[in-house]
Amino acid sequence: VKAKDLPPGLITGGCDPYVEVKLGNYKGRTKHFDRKTNLPEWNQVFAFTKERIQSSVLEVFVKDKETLGRDDFLGKVVFDLNEIPTRVPPNSPLAPQWYRLDDWRGEGKAVRGEIMLAVWMGTQADEAFPEAWHADSASVHGEGVFNIRSKVYVSPKLWYLRVNVIEAQDMIPSDRNRLPDVFVKANVGMQTLKTKICPVKTTNPLWNEDLVFVVAEPFEEQLVISVEDRVHTSKDEVIGKISLPMNVFEKRLDHRPVHSRWFNLDKYGTGVLEGDPRRKEHKFSSRIHLRICLEGGYHVMDESTMYISDTRPTARQLWKQPVGMLEIGILGAKGLVPMKLKDGRGSTNAYCVAKYGQKWVRTRTILDSLSPRWNEQYTWEVYDPCTVVTLGVFDNCHLGSAQSGNGVSRDARIGKVRIRLSTLEAHKIYTHSFPLLVLQPHGLKKTGDLQISVRFTTLSLANIIYNYGHPLLPKMHYIFPFTVNQVDGLRYQAMNIVAARLGRAEPPLRKEVVEYMLDVDSHLWSMRRSKANFFRIMSLLSGYFLVGKWLEDICNWRYPVTSVLVHVLFLILVMYPELILPTMFLYMFFIGLWNFKSRPRHPPHMDMKLSWAEAVGPDELDEEFDTFPTSRSQDLVRLRYDRLRSVAGRIQTVVGDIAAQGERIQSLLSWRDPRATSLFILFCLAASVVLYAMPFKAITLAGGLYYLRHPKFRSKLPSLPSNFFKRLPSRIDSLL
Repeated sequence: VKAKDLPPGLITGGCDPYVEVKLGNYKGRTKHFDRKTNLPEWNQVFAFTKERIQSSVLEVFVKDKETLGRDDFLGKVVFDLNEIPTRVPPNSPLAPQWYRLDDWRGEGKAVRGEIMLAVWMGTQADEAFPEAWHADSASVHGEGVFNIRSKVYVSPKLWYLRVNVIEAQDMIPSDRNRLPDVFVKANVGMQTLKTKICPVKTTNPLWNEDLVFVVAEPFEEQLVISVEDRVHTSKDEVIGKISLPMNVFEKRLDHRPVHSRWFNLDKYGTGVLEGDPRRKEHKFSSRIHLRICLEGGYHVMDESTMYISDTRPTARQLWKQPVGMLEIGILGAKGLVPMKLKDGRGSTNAYCVAKYGQKWVRTRTILDSLSPRWNEQYTWEVYDPCTVVTLGVFDNCHLGSAQSGNGVSRDARIGKVRIRLSTLEAHKIYTHSFPLLVLQPHGLKKTGDLQISVRFTTLSLANIIYNYGHPLLPKMHYIFPFTVNQVDGLRYQAMNIVAARLGRAEPPLRKEVVEYMLDVDSHLWSMRRSKANFFRIMSLLSGYFLVGKWLEDICNWRYPVTSVLVHVLFLILVMYPELILPTMFLYMFFIGLWNFKSRPRHPPHMDMKLSWAEAVGPDELDEEFDTFPTSRSQDLVRLRYDRLRSVAGRIQTVVGDIAAQGERIQSLLSWRDPRATSLFILFCLAASVVLYAMPFKAITLAGGLYYLRHPKFRSKLPSLPSNFFKRLPSRIDSLL
């Protein structure tokens, strides 16, 4: 903590003291004072890992920093490790005490001066631990010290800014002999959006278009509105401009429109609001009619809805009460692969990042270890159980000024884990090792295992059930939904803002880390992902194919006993149709009970087979890791383009076949084939008479028995309805 009554130095007569803490081979030093003082105060904490202690004594030296020559020893205090007390939170911190300095030579005689300090065996839950100097990181100096500590970050509060461009008046172009082709361009920071050119050439154009931006608190950018004239295809001329601060806009919480306002424009962007006293200074100016608001009823998405971690709207007054608590213990990792070379051998400086909702956490960096142990615990409030927590492991490449100063080093990805909270049983602690998989340009690589403990605690079962019956996103997403292109564009802008703001923290959560956690490239084309999604669909449909195959076996009497039982069940259901729905739901109930014993015991992890990452070729991987726009050679791009054309050609054929079947159904009554339509409407007339005259049970019984008839009564040729349907015309013969 501090010292007092220290003797003056032998050379200068003053005292520039610092403390050196020594435990075995580990040695830590406090800062020293440039000014001469014998009452120094340091308030620094030193932490030594218990597993690596190689000494039975702790030595605390007080030294005097000398400009010339060797530093003077002022005294020391020695502690026997067996006598050091243990502190376990929530016990209060150990009170520091004054200790008299002994002669540093160990002769047992006291010297002048005292030092106040506290020594204890503690845990990582100690309040002093996060900011302490760690013996494991003794080799890190300068700015790198801040990059190894654990930190908690909070994403900036994001808003959607909606600019409704209604109309403008008195848009006079520089060439007064022509009417302008007017459009509006709006800019917020790095985001620029434009309206369409007014379809009518006029000085009083009308648009009524919405432009939506993402902005973050505290608001740093201004909204710049400019009205421009398209003189020709390569030249736009500014007619008027205005810059508006964000704090003048109304914050909207629901779908009710805000009031629109007229703004005066000029060439230099200093236009004023209608009614402003400065309006009198403008004898004439163009003006624009806008309705601008900050949308508080939407959730600004910076991550995909497939694995979203937060669904709350921006406005805090619209938040509901939390439904539970998420606790994650980041225990450690094992079997990590070396990520770089250090002194001729492989090394990894690993840290873990967890993201849920607006809260990000970053563990401390464990230096030069392939089996790091973090043992850090974090908690989050849960507002919706159908959300996902993401954990990523990275290699810290910013531990020294030489590394970080060149601006090239990027923290390398080691792997990522996602856990959906709805897959966790309430109040149960899951302690599990998750494989860390990372896809690299040369293939899939397992980089180790992440060991974590997870517990999801529900506060109210009623609130959980209530959530399952309500929309995932706030109601504004359904009342005034965005288009798919808008959602993608706004998400990309939100990710950029979050990455920029977190990158300005101290220590920064770097852009490459934020982008990896938010899956910034998930929307880009990937042959591997396309194959994975195709086989997901095939796996989904395989169950229906199996049912169809089973029915075919029943109809072909491959298993006579089963066929007889199906006939009996069919007869019962036809005679008592009120049993159909109860039987179906009871059957699903028993299937659910049967599957309970084989339920997953651990949360699911990244699946290399499902991701189609094992059989992916090097060329497909190179394409997936290519930049956008491409940076590859022209010949390689042509080859990939031809391959994409062949894949798209097959998709095009399938889509065309689906469209043809739908058009054939439409042609039944469209008289495109007059004979087919005549036959069909006559059949409909006859069917209506038969169905009216005969009991429905008899018709159902006859149709079912005909479908289940024995193979002896079947023909190998297609049925009459199938032949008739395939002869119907589609519009494919009208395609060029």
